[in-house]
Amino acid sequence: MATRTLELEGSVNFRDLGGYPTRDGRTVAWRRLFRADGLHKLTPADRAHLAGLGLATVVDLRTRDEAEQRGRFPVDDLPVHYVELPLTDVLPAPEELPEWRQSSYVAGRYAAMVVEGAPALTAAVGVLAGDGALPAVVHCSAGKDRTGVLSALVLAFLGVPDEEIVADYALSAAAMDRLLASLKTEYPDAEEELDRYAPAILHVVPESMEEFLAWLWVRYGSADGVAEALGVAPVLPALRARLLVEG
Repeated sequence: MATRTLELEGSVNFRDLGGYPTRDGRTVAWRRLFRADGLHKLTPADRAHLAGLGLATVVDLRTRDEAEQRGRFPVDDLPVHYVELPLTDVLPAPEELPEWRQSSYVAGRYAAMVVEGAPALTAAVGVLAGDGALPAVVHCSAGKDRTGVLSALVLAFLGVPDEEIVADYALSAAAMDRLLASLKTEYPDAEEELDRYAPAILHVVPESMEEFLAWLWVRYGSADGVAEALGVAPVLPALRARLLVEG
């Protein structure tokens, strides 16, 4: 079995979305689709690792300000199809920080991403379903919120059960302490501010994804209903053909 978490020096939350079973008895293929946090600090060893995977596409869900301030994927050293699809800026205002400890609040933010960020999500699914797009990685800054929403939708479109989607989301929890430590090293003058935002950075609980998925099914009825609403239903056969294997 392939390893789900890729141990990279410049990324703390880089994971394979392969291996999950679908309701019809198939499995998401390994080493075809990945999810990650920021990819601007990849070391030469990291780049060699990703080159060895044959990485073809990077979908960046961060805002352009985030990308400008923190840096982008090193396409000069590792040529890929790099696509910027800003989903939303999820950094909460200081007065919102206590609410990020509440799963219902986080689920509501995820729901807002689907409604308000529909064009970015639609475009992202279309990119992933395209010829030659895979292997691909989708990422944001922490790899848990915006990336978590897109990953959940893709897995749902593939027929992965809710409990597997929730379990995948929860795996980000183990990486968040490392992310906070990395940010403090990267921005030593901002340690106090980072400590203030720590609740939003560190908060990853299964209930947030459970409540988000429950909202999706109430609002749209099914994964197919979400696909229709986003306008991606026509590309799902291609997405499934490229990402699913038998058994």
